[in-house]
Amino acid sequence: MARLLKGKELANVILRSIQRDVTALKLRGITPTLGIIRVGERADDISYKKSLTKRCEAVGTAIREYCLPVDAIQEALLGVIHEVNADTGIHGVLLFRPLPRHFDDATIRAALLPAKDIDCITDSSLANVFTNTGVGFPPCTATACVELLDHYGIDIAGKRVVVLGRSLVIGRPVAMLLMHRNATVTICHTKTIDLPSVVKEADIVVVAVGRPESIGCEYFREAQVVIDVGIHVKDDGKVCGDVRFDEVTPLVQAITPIPDGVGVVTSAVLIRNMVSAAQRNERF
Repeated sequence: MARLLKGKELANVILRSIQRDVTALKLRGITPTLGIIRVGERADDISYKKSLTKRCEAVGTAIREYCLPVDAIQEALLGVIHEVNADTGIHGVLLFRPLPRHFDDATIRAALLPAKDIDCITDSSLANVFTNTGVGFPPCTATACVELLDHYGIDIAGKRVVVLGRSLVIGRPVAMLLMHRNATVTICHTKTIDLPSVVKEADIVVVAVGRPESIGCEYFREAQVVIDVGIHVKDDGKVCGDVRFDEVTPLVQAITPIPDGVGVVTSAVLIRNMVSAAQRNERF
């Protein structure tokens, strides 16, 4: 049976590490505040927002939420982004993506101030991930994947890693972060020939395909470490990942569960980034 790489323990470590910073900022009259922008009522977005709110409250940071209907026009969303850009009381912004198809994602991403981009959606932030300059913040989910491996003592350097998914949200950024740690990374996607055979060659597999329970035991072998990034709410209200957990767990060496896997660490990393942004804002 696989070792479970649970996220709650690491998330608590991260949140405890920023508690002193939050207290110091509040003594100077600054409450680190996260602006959440959401379009529509996606169940997974709402679930993540609820868990994020609890963690913000636990460490004394604040949240302001901006919700638009799923049929909102692009100008309405741009108006909200300009509003949070101008609000000095909001230190970091989380924009839930993917957006509905009638929005131009590039235009929306470009509208956010890089200084408030704590989840790496702007092109300038993404460029820093690829160049490894250390400026700005890498995507929170990609960071959570790497920090989970570190927390559980799983070596990255020299390992063969397969990333399932090539999006700019997770797939390509997490590949870059792993390459910066000297892993040999292969990015796979829907056009990859004989995908299960490619995945079986990996020591570490990061699954970010965005389709609930679509990856089963035919993709894996013994001794692999599986990081399941997916989080989906099924019709019965239960949460699942991209991997068929019950089917894969008896086979592999280690796997992240859903829930209490990557998602809970992602929340903690996001809050840490927001507190760091508040500290930078205070200095300037």
